[in-house]
Amino acid sequence: MPQTTTTSTPCEVSWFSALCDDDYEFLGVPEPRLRSSWQHCRDIVLGAETGGFDRILLPSGYTLGLDTMAFAGGVAPLLRNIRLLTAIRCAELWPPQQARQLATLDQMTEGRLDINIISSDLPGETLESAPRYRRSLEYMHILRALLNGQAVETKGEFYQLAIDPPRLQGHGGKAPLFYFGGLSDAARETAAAAADVYLMWPDTLDKVAEVVADMRARAARYGRSLRFGYRVHVIVRETETEARIAANRLVSKLEGATGDQIRNRSLDAQTAGVLRQGELRQSADLDGYVEDHLWTGIGRARSGCGAAIVGDPDQVLAKLQAYQEIGMEAFVLSGYPHQAECDLFARHVLPRLNHAPLSRHG
Repeated sequence: MPQTTTTSTPCEVSWFSALCDDDYEFLGVPEPRLRSSWQHCRDIVLGAETGGFDRILLPSGYTLGLDTMAFAGGVAPLLRNIRLLTAIRCAELWPPQQARQLATLDQMTEGRLDINIISSDLPGETLESAPRYRRSLEYMHILRALLNGQAVETKGEFYQLAIDPPRLQGHGGKAPLFYFGGLSDAARETAAAAADVYLMWPDTLDKVAEVVADMRARAARYGRSLRFGYRVHVIVRETETEARIAANRLVSKLEGATGDQIRNRSLDAQTAGVLRQGELRQSADLDGYVEDHLWTGIGRARSGCGAAIVGDPDQVLAKLQAYQEIGMEAFVLSGYPHQAECDLFARHVLPRLNHAPLSRHG
Protein backbone atom coordinates (compact mmCIF):
# COMPACT_ATOMS: atom_id res chain seq x y z
CA MET A 1 0.00 0.00 0.00
CA PRO A 2 1.42 3.45 -0.88
CA GLN A 3 2.34 5.73 2.00
CA THR A 4 1.32 9.37 2.07
CA THR A 5 3.98 11.66 3.50
CA THR A 6 3.55 12.50 7.16
CA THR A 7 1.91 15.88 7.67
CA SER A 8 4.27 18.76 8.37
CA THR A 9 1.77 21.21 9.87
CA PRO A 10 1.08 20.25 13.49
CA CYS A 11 -2.44 19.57 14.68
CA GLU A 12 -4.08 18.30 17.85
CA VAL A 13 -5.65 14.82 17.67
CA SER A 14 -8.20 13.73 20.27
CA TRP A 15 -10.28 10.62 20.84
CA PHE A 16 -13.71 10.28 22.49
CA SER A 17 -14.84 8.36 25.57
CA ALA A 18 -18.46 7.21 25.23
CA LEU A 19 -19.85 8.39 28.57
CA CYS A 20 -23.39 8.89 27.23
CA ASP A 21 -24.44 5.32 26.33
CA ASP A 22 -23.17 5.82 22.78
CA ASP A 23 -21.05 2.80 21.96
CA TYR A 24 -22.09 0.04 19.59
CA GLU A 25 -20.84 -2.74 17.41
CA PHE A 26 -24.06 -2.38 15.39
CA LEU A 27 -25.65 1.08 15.60
CA GLY A 28 -28.96 0.98 17.44
CA VAL A 29 -28.37 -2.46 18.98
CA PRO A 30 -27.38 -2.00 22.65
CA GLU A 31 -24.85 -4.40 24.11
CA PRO A 32 -24.21 -4.70 27.86
CA ARG A 33 -20.43 -4.86 27.38
CA LEU A 34 -20.48 -1.48 25.59
CA ARG A 35 -22.80 0.39 27.93
CA SER A 36 -21.32 3.41 29.66
CA SER A 37 -19.68 2.22 32.85
CA TRP A 38 -16.67 3.33 34.84
CA GLN A 39 -14.67 0.33 33.64
CA HIS A 40 -15.58 0.60 29.94
CA CYS A 41 -15.13 4.37 29.61
CA ARG A 42 -11.93 4.28 31.68
CA ASP A 43 -10.52 1.65 29.34
CA ILE A 44 -11.29 3.83 26.30
CA VAL A 45 -9.37 6.71 27.92
CA LEU A 46 -6.41 4.50 28.85
CA GLY A 47 -6.37 3.05 25.33
CA ALA A 48 -6.28 6.54 23.85
CA GLU A 49 -3.36 7.49 26.07
CA THR A 50 -1.47 4.31 25.16
CA GLY A 51 -2.22 4.96 21.49
CA GLY A 52 -0.59 8.39 21.67
CA PHE A 53 -3.60 10.71 21.33
CA ASP A 54 -3.18 14.26 22.59
CA ARG A 55 -6.55 14.60 24.25
CA ILE A 56 -9.74 12.76 25.20
CA LEU A 57 -13.21 14.31 24.94
CA LEU A 58 -15.48 13.48 27.87
CA PRO A 59 -19.02 14.30 26.66
CA SER A 60 -21.98 15.38 28.78
CA GLY A 61 -25.57 14.13 28.92
CA TYR A 62 -28.27 14.59 31.53
CA THR A 63 -30.19 11.34 31.26
CA LEU A 64 -27.59 9.21 29.46
CA GLY A 65 -24.65 7.39 30.94
CA LEU A 66 -22.16 8.79 33.46
CA ASP A 67 -21.62 12.17 35.06
CA THR A 68 -18.79 13.89 33.21
CA MET A 69 -17.14 15.78 36.05
CA ALA A 70 -17.21 12.85 38.46
CA PHE A 71 -15.68 10.64 35.78
CA ALA A 72 -13.00 13.24 35.00
CA GLY A 73 -12.02 13.42 38.66
CA GLY A 74 -11.81 9.64 38.85
CA VAL A 75 -9.77 9.10 35.71
CA ALA A 76 -7.39 12.05 36.08
CA PRO A 77 -5.02 10.35 38.60
CA LEU A 78 -4.65 7.37 36.23
CA LEU A 79 -3.23 9.48 33.40
CA ARG A 80 0.24 10.82 32.71
CA ASN A 81 0.22 12.56 29.34
CA ILE A 82 -3.18 12.80 27.68
CA ARG A 83 -5.21 15.98 28.20
CA LEU A 84 -8.88 16.03 29.20
CA LEU A 85 -11.46 17.91 27.13
CA THR A 86 -14.27 17.91 29.65
CA ALA A 87 -17.74 18.94 28.53
CA ILE A 88 -19.83 21.27 30.68
CA ARG A 89 -23.30 22.65 30.10
CA CYS A 90 -23.79 26.36 30.74
CA ALA A 91 -26.05 27.06 33.73
CA GLU A 92 -25.96 23.47 35.02
CA LEU A 93 -24.01 24.80 38.00
CA TRP A 94 -23.78 28.25 39.54
CA PRO A 95 -20.75 29.84 37.77
CA PRO A 96 -18.50 30.27 40.85
CA GLN A 97 -19.14 26.64 41.80
CA GLN A 98 -18.36 25.50 38.25
CA ALA A 99 -15.16 27.56 38.25
CA ARG A 100 -13.98 26.00 41.52
CA GLN A 101 -14.74 22.51 40.20
CA LEU A 102 -12.77 23.16 37.01
CA ALA A 103 -9.88 24.78 38.86
CA THR A 104 -9.66 21.73 41.11
CA LEU A 105 -9.50 19.39 38.11
CA ASP A 106 -6.96 21.61 36.41
CA GLN A 107 -4.75 21.47 39.48
CA MET A 108 -5.14 17.69 39.70
CA THR A 109 -4.00 17.28 36.08
CA GLU A 110 -1.25 19.92 36.34
CA GLY A 111 -2.79 21.98 33.56
CA ARG A 112 -3.92 19.13 31.31
CA LEU A 113 -7.59 20.17 31.45
CA ASP A 114 -9.55 22.12 28.84
CA ILE A 115 -13.31 22.41 28.49
CA ASN A 116 -15.93 21.86 25.81
CA ILE A 117 -18.66 24.37 26.61
CA ILE A 118 -22.19 23.40 25.59
CA SER A 119 -25.09 25.82 25.38
CA SER A 120 -28.24 23.78 25.80
CA ASP A 121 -31.54 23.72 27.60
CA LEU A 122 -31.61 22.26 31.07
CA PRO A 123 -33.98 19.38 31.87
CA GLY A 124 -37.54 20.68 31.99
CA GLU A 125 -36.53 24.00 30.45
CA THR A 126 -37.05 25.42 26.98
CA LEU A 127 -35.25 28.68 26.33
CA GLU A 128 -35.17 30.32 22.92
CA SER A 129 -31.85 30.20 21.12
CA ALA A 130 -30.95 33.90 21.38
CA PRO A 131 -31.40 34.28 25.17
CA ARG A 132 -29.83 30.86 25.76
CA TYR A 133 -26.67 31.96 23.99
CA ARG A 134 -26.70 35.31 25.81
CA ARG A 135 -26.76 33.33 29.06
CA SER A 136 -23.89 31.17 27.80
CA LEU A 137 -21.85 34.25 26.93
CA GLU A 138 -22.27 35.68 30.43
CA TYR A 139 -21.37 32.29 31.89
CA MET A 140 -18.21 32.02 29.80
CA HIS A 141 -17.01 35.50 30.73
CA ILE A 142 -17.50 34.76 34.44
CA LEU A 143 -15.73 31.39 34.20
CA ARG A 144 -12.75 32.82 32.34
CA ALA A 145 -12.30 35.65 34.83
CA LEU A 146 -12.47 33.37 37.87
CA LEU A 147 -10.18 30.74 36.32
CA ASN A 148 -7.71 33.52 35.51
CA GLY A 149 -7.78 34.49 39.19
CA GLN A 150 -9.64 37.74 38.63
CA ALA A 151 -12.41 39.40 40.59
CA VAL A 152 -15.89 39.43 39.04
CA GLU A 153 -18.41 42.22 39.31
CA THR A 154 -21.26 41.93 36.85
CA LYS A 155 -24.91 42.89 36.60
CA GLY A 156 -25.97 40.93 33.58
CA GLU A 157 -29.26 39.71 32.25
CA PHE A 158 -28.81 36.31 33.91
CA TYR A 159 -26.07 36.69 36.53
CA GLN A 160 -25.50 39.42 39.10
CA LEU A 161 -22.26 38.74 40.98
CA ALA A 162 -19.61 40.50 43.03
CA ILE A 163 -16.77 38.09 43.86
CA ASP A 164 -13.23 38.71 45.08
CA PRO A 165 -10.35 37.05 43.23
CA PRO A 166 -10.52 33.32 44.05
CA ARG A 167 -7.68 31.53 45.80
CA LEU A 168 -8.09 28.51 43.52
CA GLN A 169 -7.63 29.24 39.83
CA GLY A 170 -6.51 27.51 36.66
CA HIS A 171 -3.10 25.83 36.72
CA GLY A 172 -0.41 28.49 36.44
CA GLY A 173 -3.05 31.19 36.94
CA LYS A 174 -4.42 30.67 33.44
CA ALA A 175 -7.91 29.55 32.41
CA PRO A 176 -8.23 26.34 30.37
CA LEU A 177 -9.01 26.61 26.68
CA PHE A 178 -12.69 27.04 25.86
CA TYR A 179 -13.85 24.80 22.99
CA PHE A 180 -17.29 25.84 21.74
CA GLY A 181 -19.50 24.92 18.80
CA GLY A 182 -22.79 25.90 17.21
CA LEU A 183 -23.98 26.83 13.75
CA SER A 184 -26.75 29.37 14.39
CA ASP A 185 -26.05 33.08 14.19
CA ALA A 186 -26.36 33.40 17.98
CA ALA A 187 -23.95 30.50 18.52
CA ARG A 188 -21.41 31.95 16.10
CA GLU A 189 -21.49 35.33 17.81
CA THR A 190 -20.99 33.72 21.22
CA ALA A 191 -18.04 31.71 19.94
CA ALA A 192 -16.51 34.77 18.26
CA ALA A 193 -16.78 36.78 21.48
CA ALA A 194 -15.65 34.22 24.06
CA ALA A 195 -14.30 30.90 22.71
CA ASP A 196 -10.70 29.87 22.08
CA VAL A 197 -11.41 26.96 19.72
CA TYR A 198 -14.46 26.90 17.45
CA LEU A 199 -15.43 23.25 17.17
CA MET A 200 -17.33 22.16 14.04
CA TRP A 201 -19.30 19.04 13.17
CA PRO A 202 -18.77 17.22 9.83
CA ASP A 203 -19.55 19.06 6.63
CA THR A 204 -18.34 19.29 3.05
CA LEU A 205 -14.98 20.94 2.49
CA ASP A 206 -16.46 24.00 0.79
CA LYS A 207 -18.97 24.52 3.61
CA VAL A 208 -16.27 24.13 6.27
CA ALA A 209 -14.14 26.74 4.49
CA GLU A 210 -17.13 29.08 4.32
CA VAL A 211 -17.79 28.79 8.06
CA VAL A 212 -14.11 29.30 8.90
CA ALA A 213 -14.03 32.51 6.87
CA ASP A 214 -17.21 33.75 8.54
CA MET A 215 -15.93 32.97 12.04
CA ARG A 216 -12.60 34.67 11.43
CA ALA A 217 -14.42 37.82 10.36
CA ARG A 218 -16.74 37.71 13.37
CA ALA A 219 -13.87 37.21 15.82
CA ALA A 220 -11.93 40.08 14.24
CA ARG A 221 -14.85 42.40 14.96
CA TYR A 222 -14.29 41.62 18.66
CA GLY A 223 -10.55 42.15 18.31
CA ARG A 224 -9.99 38.42 18.79
CA SER A 225 -8.79 35.40 16.83
CA LEU A 226 -10.02 31.81 16.92
CA ARG A 227 -8.51 28.40 16.41
CA PHE A 228 -10.61 25.76 14.70
CA GLY A 229 -11.44 22.16 15.53
CA TYR A 230 -13.30 19.44 13.65
CA ARG A 231 -15.37 16.72 15.32
CA VAL A 232 -15.87 13.63 13.12
CA HIS A 233 -16.05 9.84 13.27
CA VAL A 234 -13.51 7.66 11.46
CA ILE A 235 -13.58 4.20 9.92
CA VAL A 236 -10.11 3.22 8.74
CA ARG A 237 -9.10 -0.18 7.35
CA GLU A 238 -6.17 -1.44 5.29
CA THR A 239 -8.15 -1.01 2.07
CA GLU A 240 -10.98 1.29 1.01
CA THR A 241 -13.15 -1.74 0.24
CA GLU A 242 -12.72 -3.06 3.76
CA ALA A 243 -13.52 0.35 5.22
CA ARG A 244 -16.74 0.64 3.21
CA ILE A 245 -17.73 -2.88 4.24
CA ALA A 246 -17.15 -1.93 7.88
CA ALA A 247 -19.32 1.18 7.46
CA ASN A 248 -22.16 -0.81 5.93
CA ARG A 249 -21.87 -3.47 8.64
CA LEU A 250 -22.18 -0.81 11.34
CA VAL A 251 -25.70 0.15 10.19
CA SER A 252 -26.75 -3.30 8.95
CA LYS A 253 -29.07 -3.95 11.91
CA LEU A 254 -30.40 -0.42 12.33
CA GLU A 255 -34.14 0.04 12.01
CA GLY A 256 -35.49 3.44 10.99
CA ALA A 257 -37.68 3.90 14.05
CA THR A 258 -34.77 3.07 16.35
CA GLY A 259 -32.56 5.64 14.65
CA ASP A 260 -35.27 8.29 14.98
CA GLN A 261 -35.64 7.52 18.68
CA ILE A 262 -31.89 7.80 19.30
CA ARG A 263 -31.61 11.10 17.43
CA ASN A 264 -34.60 12.67 19.15
CA ARG A 265 -33.69 11.79 22.74
CA SER A 266 -31.08 14.56 22.93
CA LEU A 267 -31.97 17.95 24.41
CA ASP A 268 -30.38 19.67 21.38
CA ALA A 269 -32.09 17.55 18.72
CA GLN A 270 -33.49 20.59 16.84
CA THR A 271 -30.50 22.96 16.83
CA ALA A 272 -29.11 24.46 13.62
CA GLY A 273 -26.10 22.15 13.77
CA VAL A 274 -28.22 19.02 14.13
CA LEU A 275 -30.50 20.14 11.32
CA ARG A 276 -27.46 20.66 9.09
CA GLN A 277 -26.37 17.06 9.76
CA GLY A 278 -29.80 15.99 8.51
CA GLU A 279 -29.35 18.05 5.36
CA LEU A 280 -26.06 16.27 4.68
CA ARG A 281 -27.77 12.87 4.89
CA GLN A 282 -30.48 14.01 2.52
CA SER A 283 -27.99 15.26 -0.06
CA ALA A 284 -25.75 12.16 0.07
CA ASP A 285 -25.58 9.56 -2.68
CA LEU A 286 -27.25 6.16 -2.47
CA ASP A 287 -24.36 4.79 -0.43
CA GLY A 288 -24.54 7.68 2.05
CA TYR A 289 -21.48 9.63 0.85
CA VAL A 290 -21.89 13.39 0.58
CA GLU A 291 -18.39 13.85 -0.88
CA ASP A 292 -15.31 11.66 -1.26
CA HIS A 293 -14.79 9.56 1.90
CA LEU A 294 -17.35 11.50 3.99
CA TRP A 295 -20.10 9.03 4.91
CA THR A 296 -23.32 10.22 6.58
CA GLY A 297 -24.69 6.83 7.64
CA ILE A 298 -23.74 7.31 11.29
CA GLY A 299 -26.15 10.23 11.48
CA ARG A 300 -29.05 7.83 10.98
CA ALA A 301 -28.67 6.91 14.66
CA ARG A 302 -26.97 9.89 16.24
CA SER A 303 -27.99 13.42 17.15
CA GLY A 304 -25.13 15.79 16.49
CA CYS A 305 -21.90 14.68 14.86
CA GLY A 306 -23.33 12.46 12.13
CA ALA A 307 -20.68 11.60 9.56
CA ALA A 308 -17.48 9.59 9.31
CA ILE A 309 -14.30 9.74 7.28
CA VAL A 310 -14.15 6.31 5.64
CA GLY A 311 -11.19 4.88 3.76
CA ASP A 312 -7.75 3.33 3.82
CA PRO A 313 -4.96 5.01 5.85
CA ASP A 314 -3.79 7.15 2.92
CA GLN A 315 -7.33 8.34 2.18
CA VAL A 316 -8.13 9.15 5.81
CA LEU A 317 -4.85 11.00 6.20
CA ALA A 318 -5.42 12.95 2.99
CA LYS A 319 -8.91 13.94 4.13
CA LEU A 320 -7.58 15.24 7.44
CA GLN A 321 -4.87 17.15 5.55
CA ALA A 322 -7.54 18.73 3.37
CA TYR A 323 -9.31 20.02 6.49
CA GLN A 324 -5.99 21.31 7.83
CA GLU A 325 -5.47 23.27 4.64
CA ILE A 326 -8.69 25.22 5.23
CA GLY A 327 -7.91 26.03 8.85
CA MET A 328 -8.48 23.04 11.12
CA GLU A 329 -5.91 22.83 13.92
CA ALA A 330 -7.59 20.20 16.09
CA PHE A 331 -9.47 16.97 15.39
CA VAL A 332 -11.81 15.22 17.82
CA LEU A 333 -12.30 11.71 16.47
CA SER A 334 -14.38 8.69 17.43
CA GLY A 335 -15.57 5.40 15.99
CA TYR A 336 -17.55 2.27 16.75
CA PRO A 337 -16.80 0.36 18.88
CA HIS A 338 -14.71 3.11 20.43
CA GLN A 339 -11.89 0.98 21.81
CA ALA A 340 -11.41 -1.02 18.61
CA GLU A 341 -11.54 1.98 16.27
CA CYS A 342 -9.23 3.95 18.56
CA ASP A 343 -6.62 1.22 18.19
CA LEU A 344 -7.02 1.06 14.41
CA PHE A 345 -6.56 4.80 13.98
CA ALA A 346 -3.63 4.82 16.41
CA ARG A 347 -1.88 2.12 14.38
CA HIS A 348 -2.70 3.19 10.84
CA VAL A 349 -2.92 7.00 10.82
CA LEU A 350 -1.83 8.71 14.03
CA PRO A 351 1.92 8.01 13.62
CA ARG A 352 1.80 9.78 10.25
CA LEU A 353 0.35 12.98 11.68
CA ASN A 354 2.54 15.70 13.14
CA HIS A 355 0.44 16.23 16.24
CA ALA A 356 0.59 17.90 19.64
CA PRO A 357 -1.96 19.42 22.02
CA LEU A 358 -2.99 23.02 21.52
CA SER A 359 -1.44 25.27 24.14
CA ARG A 360 -3.48 27.65 26.25
CA HIS A 361 -0.54 30.03 25.95
CA GLY A 362 -0.36 29.86 22.15
